[in-house]
Formats: sequence, C-alpha cells, structure tokens
Amino acid sequence: MTPTREQMRAWFDTFNRQYFNGELPLPRLALGSSRTRLGSMSCRRRRTLTGWKFSDFAIRLSTYYDCTESEMQTVLLHEMIHYYIAWKGIRDDAPHGSVFRSIMNRLNTRHGWDISVSASMRGRKTAAPHNDRRPRLVLALENSRGECFLTVVNPRYAAQLKSRLKNAADATQRAWFVSTDPFFSDFTTVRSLRARKVKREVFDEKIACGTMVDI
Repeated sequence: MTPTREQMRAWFDTFNRQYFNGELPLPRLALGSSRTRLGSMSCRRRRTLTGWKFSDFAIRLSTYYDCTESEMQTVLLHEMIHYYIAWKGIRDDAPHGSVFRSIMNRLNTRHGWDISVSASMRGRKTAAPHNDRRPRLVLALENSRGECFLTVVNPRYAAQLKSRLKNAADATQRAWFVSTDPFFSDFTTVRSLRARKVKREVFDEKIACGTMVDI
C-alpha cells in the first residue's frame, strides 16, 4: 500500500496515545521514495551548557517498496521509538542500543508487533512506478577525491549558492540542471549547501538525463 500523510498522521496519533502516553509532539511527517531504507527519523542537534538539545524532528516513510499496511505501521513505530528516546533526552548506548531494544521488545511482546532493528532491502518488490515528475533544479558536485553529490535547490536561492560555490575550492566539478526524474522526489529542497552523496554511475546518469541550465 501507499499511505497518505493523513493516514500517517492518524497512525502516529494512535500509537502515541497507546504506546507513548501521548507525550510526543507531532513531528514533520513525510513520504519519500528511498531505496536504501524503509523509514528514518531526523532532527537537529545542538550542544548547550546542560547537554545536547534536539529540535526540528521529522519522520519519513519510503513508498518505494511494496509494503503492507502492517509493515508500514511497524516502520513508523520503529522511527517513533527513536523519536521518543531523542525527545525525552534519554541516553542510549548505541543507535539501536539497550533502551531502544527494551521499548521494541515491549511493543513486540505485549502488543504483537514485529519491530526489528533493521530491515533488508534485498528481494523486496518495488511498488508501482512513482509519478512525481515535477521539475526540480538540481546541483551536481564532485570534489577533489572523486566523491559525487546531488542536491535539489530552491530556485530562489540558486544564485546565492552559486556565489558561495566560488569559494568552495574542493568542488572541482559542478553542474546545474533541471530534472523530472522521480528519483529526486525524496530529496529535501535546500537553501544552503547540503547534498547527498551518490555513486558515480548514478551521478553521471542523472546529469546525462537532465536539462542543463545556466544560473
């Protein structure tokens, strides 16, 4: 199934009440098409005098693979455990450490879920082709070590980023292009110089299929 954000919100609200005492504020909920993970929880972290402070929480589910409703809900619960630990400021001994596993095991044992620490993408059937073909402005960067990066840029900030790139000595190759490839549908549209590292073959393919533009 391919859930909507409204369904995702309804699941979050239900699970928050049932399993987390309604303590979790609503984070930003998003759907993407990641091929490498079924879900993710992200946030901003800053150090203060009293320790680390977390903010700007977001949970994302990938709709790239053909998952059942129960599988989607299980992934959401996995990410909600991460969110709960970060929001409460609980120190764990690993990303999926003893605290995470304790909550996971409680939900699995008492409530019949099948949450796991990780999920393999191997052999998974993909969902129906994505139709998100909105044109996006893409910046392709390569550094002196041959590492390749792609990022989707807010067009209103393109000139500003181009100016900043003049001082980025490590960016040995750069290209601007417009793409309607659904590959970019789960990229965050950025205003600052942030990019996703990709393999060389992906880098070359996306540039070749895009429409080059002059910023």
